[in-house]
Amino acid sequence: MGIILRTKDLTKKYDDKTVVDNLNLEINEGEIFGLLGPNGAGKSTTMNMICNLIRPTLGSVEIMGKDLKKNKKELISKLGYIPQELAIHENLKAWENVELFTSLYKIKGSDLKKRIDESLDYVGLSERKNDYAKNFSGGMKRRLNIACAIGHHPDLLIFDEPTVGIDPQSRNFILDKIKESNKKGATVIYTSHYMEEVEAICDRIAIMDNGKLIAIGTSEELKKLVVDDIDSITLEEVFLTLTGKKLRDY
Repeated sequence: MGIILRTKDLTKKYDDKTVVDNLNLEINEGEIFGLLGPNGAGKSTTMNMICNLIRPTLGSVEIMGKDLKKNKKELISKLGYIPQELAIHENLKAWENVELFTSLYKIKGSDLKKRIDESLDYVGLSERKNDYAKNFSGGMKRRLNIACAIGHHPDLLIFDEPTVGIDPQSRNFILDKIKESNKKGATVIYTSHYMEEVEAICDRIAIMDNGKLIAIGTSEELKKLVVDDIDSITLEEVFLTLTGKKLRDY
């Protein structure tokens, strides 16, 4: 398997403030890649640059070996982005939301209908397809958010804090679906404030702080950066040691 995504000296500045600072990442095809960092670390800004929602100040993003800046139309269709803030329309029905986003990729007719049904079935909302999104619970809105991002069958799924503020049952459902998508061939980038989620599903983990890459590796490799006996330390303690900060406030 090759490298599906590479960032080269990726940098974002706002006036004199550097939010992402010369970030160099390589994400392998077929893996679930975790991105950890405290608030303000630059995670969401990085995701937005990868998705071409904001432009880098310096550096580049490559997807499948091609420069994103030079191949926007082709490469954006390879991405499925599930943002931290819900990107659904409350006054549309569930199926109408999925139709709206899937049709942006020039999918039409019977193929579009099939994709809508598949996406809603995948997130367990088939029986609620005719209900308005405004009547959904927080967990159901999160699931609809995912359905809207997968209808065009992306190769790379980017989840930015997808389990914030939802119940444990919905959280477990989403994590199971992420693993299922990965088994079906999708590469996943996953950011979260919940260390247990990242440790449970991610093959490798990168830790960011103040816009910089602090460390990268498997859970075991990150622990070995701090202690020899990896059973004596948690990943949360590793994070605190490397950054001097907690991942989230309890």
